[in-house]
Amino acid sequence: MYYFASDIHLGAGDEASAACRERRFVQWLDRAARDAQAIVLAGDIFDFWFEYRRVVPKGFVRTLGKLAELSDRGIRIVFFTGNHDMWVGDYLARECGAEVHTRPALLTLGRMRVFVAHGDNLNIQGRPGLRLLNAGFRSRVLRWFFSWGLHPDWAVRFGRWWSGKSRAARESTEGKEASVTDPLIEYARTYAETAEVDLFVFGHMHFPRDYSEEGLHVICLGGWADAPTYAATDGCGRATLETFEPEV
Repeated sequence: MYYFASDIHLGAGDEASAACRERRFVQWLDRAARDAQAIVLAGDIFDFWFEYRRVVPKGFVRTLGKLAELSDRGIRIVFFTGNHDMWVGDYLARECGAEVHTRPALLTLGRMRVFVAHGDNLNIQGRPGLRLLNAGFRSRVLRWFFSWGLHPDWAVRFGRWWSGKSRAARESTEGKEASVTDPLIEYARTYAETAEVDLFVFGHMHFPRDYSEEGLHVICLGGWADAPTYAATDGCGRATLETFEPEV
């Protein structure tokens, strides 16, 4: 089996809620590992991550240790960066054995071709403000400024404040409808016109949706603030969107 999750936002909230969220995610990793050939993490696993040359953010030892353990057991760990954890270096690959992707990719999983992306910078041509923001955060100049211009304590404090504002807007489900995922489905529809894809998997919108039409199957992964969702496929054509029920 192949499993997908996104938008865990580890470290979000107060200390107690952050610890609860991490325990729940590690439970899911353990359960997926029972029959997983690969676990694909589709972005925003961390609420904020900035990796210096010799320093990484404090915390997340249960998650990092579990990812390293599963990788050591031969389970493929695929990590896609999101808009909250885009500033990765080589730490997750070197220490946890993860295969890191900083942009969308078409993966071969079993007999299926699966297109995976976080989704934050897809189909935003008509939103110049968002395009400028995305370009700014991905710029090497800004990354250099964080690395050399700010003490890590100040950089992380600012990053967590900014991430909290962004996440709060995403996690507010009041009045949210399935239409928030329409831009991602439209992107998939356009992409599928020129490429053979069996399944598209996106995160970012914090709204779970399993959408199908003739020749197109798109799964949008929900956030983990309330009811955690994930996707699973057998690699032979069947793919489902599931809700994770953690153990008490």
